Amino acid sequence: MLARQMGVAMGTLRNKKPYSRPGFPPPVSSAGARTLLWDGDQVDAFLAGDPVLTLPPTDGPNVLLDRQEAAAELGVTAGTWDIYATDQRVAPSRVEVCGVDHWPRGVVQAFRDGRPGKAAAPGRPRGSTDAVPRGELRTRAAVLLDADPAVTIASVREATGAAYATVQRALADLRGERIALLMKADRTMSFDRAADHLGYPPAVRRSARTVTEALLKEA
Repeated sequence: MLARQMGVAMGTLRNKKPYSRPGFPPPVSSAGARTLLWDGDQVDAFLAGDPVLTLPPTDGPNVLLDRQEAAAELGVTAGTWDIYATDQRVAPSRVEVCGVDHWPRGVVQAFRDGRPGKAAAPGRPRGSTDAVPRGELRTRAAVLLDADPAVTIASVREATGAAYATVQRALADLRGERIALLMKADRTMSFDRAADHLGYPPAVRRSARTVTEALLKEA
């Protein structure tokens, strides 16, 4: 869209980066976005030599967030948001803007506030010796994994009091399932690329791979 506004080819836009000229309005997309977007009215004003007006506040419930902004709203990685975005509480609200997926802030916040395990504290009170019930372990482990994709078995054991093998299996299942979701959504994506995307270090992938492969065979 920017190339069309400026009357140049996409190759020229990529190579010469005319949007780096002094005074050119900054992108409205978030830092680290895969595709940069600009406000059309701001670009038109700049190209016409008119003053570039400041954009209105962007804190309302109907403001659209890209994947990085949605992830920041939840305090998770962008890779984790990619998984959440497939949830039926979120997916129907997806809006495509110039080829980039966005979601209304109100929908993202509602999902955040209604997430299973959101209210659970990530750790146990100091001095506690009781392990969380087995039925809650997966939810608690998921909360910790959201906060840190490289979370260790030891950290989850400390937070939950669960046995080593139980925690190991829970983390392997969670990581394997999330990797499988990405690979199902994009059939060209390899296991390692999906794991990289989610921020899972190489040391934890072996057990997750077994889970992923089993899930993909079922698909």
